[in-house]
Amino acid sequence: MSAKQNQVTRAAAYGLATDADQILLYRISDQLPQHAGLWTLPGGGMEFGEDPAFTMAREVEEETGLVVRSTGLAGIDSLVIQREDTVFHSLRIFYFAEALGGELSNEVDGTTDRCDWHRIMDVQSLPTIDLVHRALDLLSATAGAKQ
Repeated sequence: MSAKQNQVTRAAAYGLATDADQILLYRISDQLPQHAGLWTLPGGGMEFGEDPAFTMAREVEEETGLVVRSTGLAGIDSLVIQREDTVFHSLRIFYFAEALGGELSNEVDGTTDRCDWHRIMDVQSLPTIDLVHRALDLLSATAGAKQ
């Protein structure tokens, strides 16, 4: 890494909301052209001093209209990405999430344009970002641990 490169760390929390054989995902809008049209988990960046579980619940509600609560930590991962003159470090915290209420709705004029429940077995056929594959790995590990 060159001394001239910027280093940026971002902590984010994501909701792994499932219902029977389905998972809640949202689609990224044209506001993020590099990822537009790809599906991902609801969640996002933590604000300074914010509890990660609160971040997850806040972001899920903003992006999907559903009120959720954390039912436990699903996992944490760390990703480092080189982008031109910046090294970007993403710390991603995954929580299992339970829907308590609200109404599934699409964000208007935001970074997402659609949210839906998808059958877990069909997710591999969707255009997704890597975050979704990590979430599926966590679900699979959890299911294996319960057997």
